[in-house]
Amino acid sequence: MSEPVKDDRKNEGEGNRTADRKYREDLQRHVESGASEDAAEEAEEALQGPEGDELREAEAEGKAGRTTKPRSER
Repeated sequence: MSEPVKDDRKNEGEGNRTADRKYREDLQRHVESGASEDAAEEAEEALQGPEGDELREAEAEGKAGRTTKPRSER
């Protein structure tokens, strides 16, 4: 039988401060990169394009917390 691998990482459990700090740092980098603006412009164009109705329907389903039929069955 093989020996268990020693893991030096500390399990911080719920409320993991290390993960929270990394998430916040990564989020800050993402916002500062301007990628959010590009994504917002792309989304606006999609809403105004031919797929706009489908996107609004999907948004309404998401806000309702459920879906009607899978998209493949529509």
